[in-house]
Amino acid sequence: MVSDKECVKVVMLPWLAHGHITPFLELAKRLSGRNFLCYICSTPANLTFIANKIPQKYSTTIHLLHLHLPSSPDLPPHYQTTNGLPLHLHSALRSALRTAKPDFSNILTALQPHLLIHDIVLQWAGAIASKNNIPSVAFFTSGATMLSYFCHLGERPGVEFPYPAIRLTEFELSMAVGTLESSKSEDKDPDEETGWNSGRTIIVNSSREIDGKYIDYLSELLNKEFIPAGCLVRDYGDDHDVDDAVLMEWLSQKDKFSCVFVSFGTEYFLKKEEIEEVAYGLELSNVNFIWIIRFPKGDGTTVEEALPAGFLERVGGRGRIVEKWASQAKILTHPSVGDS
Repeated sequence: MVSDKECVKVVMLPWLAHGHITPFLELAKRLSGRNFLCYICSTPANLTFIANKIPQKYSTTIHLLHLHLPSSPDLPPHYQTTNGLPLHLHSALRSALRTAKPDFSNILTALQPHLLIHDIVLQWAGAIASKNNIPSVAFFTSGATMLSYFCHLGERPGVEFPYPAIRLTEFELSMAVGTLESSKSEDKDPDEETGWNSGRTIIVNSSREIDGKYIDYLSELLNKEFIPAGCLVRDYGDDHDVDDAVLMEWLSQKDKFSCVFVSFGTEYFLKKEEIEEVAYGLELSNVNFIWIIRFPKGDGTTVEEALPAGFLERVGGRGRIVEKWASQAKILTHPSVGDS
């Protein structure tokens, strides 16, 4: 086993969301096999989520570091994650994370890593690393196709995107432009530049085989080096979740390509009217389905209350409702859903 002195030490700081910390963990696993010693830094609420997802073989190369955010009546410790966080508290979470700068600076001073890999949305972390003479790179946890499209909108407004296969409807485009404009008008932290104006290198969660031309276009558009990390999909072979086993058994009873997986992520919560419309669509389609339905923490709404009356009885055995996290990779690679 290599010693700490022989390893390249890297601190990793993801945004406080399951969809961000998971790619960071997968990146840490890959780096661990290349003589890196990885320290994933986040709040206890997020670290608890990944703690039991780190296989024993990484126990000496991947470590978890607690980042302490001040708690308040509106943002107690169990709310220090976007998972289940009501939308009106997201700005409070962003503000609370900024107040953790001194704690994060102390972590870097104590560890003296060779490199910081920070989430693209946490540019202040790169500024802190620079003050400590520690090199840093940003990590965009999604793919390059969508990123190149939206960067194009911001950098070359009014110019047609060079790859016509990627396009939005007029309504979708107006929503996207509105989002870009609102993000520009937000109060900015003095230590924050946009991810495209700071640093020279950005890691993307993709591969050249899938996103090669979009990676090249991003480099041309922003004059930066974009490095594909490969597709950072969780190795679900390490999972041993009982609830997942039940879902897999249910899927195995269905015909090939006969099931639909419905999920809107961990940060978006459908309104009752939206849940009802999705339910009507699934009922009329007559397809088998697994549907993830989530509510904000403390909401108190039950699935039975949110769904149309009698829906569960009418769909019977062709549908499964899941109220918590489920292994998306396992579901999507099952033959009854999409694996050929």
